[in-house]
Amino acid sequence: MFEGPVQDLIDELGRLPGVGPKSAQRIAFHLLAADPVDVTRLQDVLQKVKQGVMFCEVCGNVSAAERCRYCADARRDPTIVCVVEEPKDVLAVERTREFKGRYHVLGGALDPLAGVGPDGLRIRELLARLGGTGPASDEADIAEVIIATDPNTEGEATATYLVRLLRDFPGLSVTRLASGLPMGGDLEFADELTLGRALSGRRAL
Repeated sequence: MFEGPVQDLIDELGRLPGVGPKSAQRIAFHLLAADPVDVTRLQDVLQKVKQGVMFCEVCGNVSAAERCRYCADARRDPTIVCVVEEPKDVLAVERTREFKGRYHVLGGALDPLAGVGPDGLRIRELLARLGGTGPASDEADIAEVIIATDPNTEGEATATYLVRLLRDFPGLSVTRLASGLPMGGDLEFADELTLGRALSGRRAL
């Protein structure tokens, strides 16, 4: 244990995802040795992220305006919506260059053990979009929803739950990424070719 602010910094860094005690300690001492200008720049960026970044009113993706660039792009197909767990998954799908529709970010996956239920996700907003009553009510009717949750226990549970809800919408095609993605993984770690094939070969549910 170190004294005072140093230990406080290590503790806070250790709360970040993927940062263990040793990594937190290395980052903390790197910041201590860094030029004050660099530390101030990092501080300013963190402040701007919290104050200047918002979430798209339509899809829930991170955005610098009320609508993200995908929802604001008239060239993208509004009749196809790809449902993902997190904003990082949007980037994973975009890297494949296979998808030209729009997105819906749930903000996570169902995880009862962690206390995450349907009310903790953006499922109501998805249903509103499908019913034409959400912020994107000016969009064309959605014809297909691609469920692109992670191929793990939480992602599969979320996909199953969504399928039960979406089958009540007449004429709506609900599809799931094709097999080929490693079970237990995250979309962000899938290579572009594998994810692209899973997307283009999606199966109806």
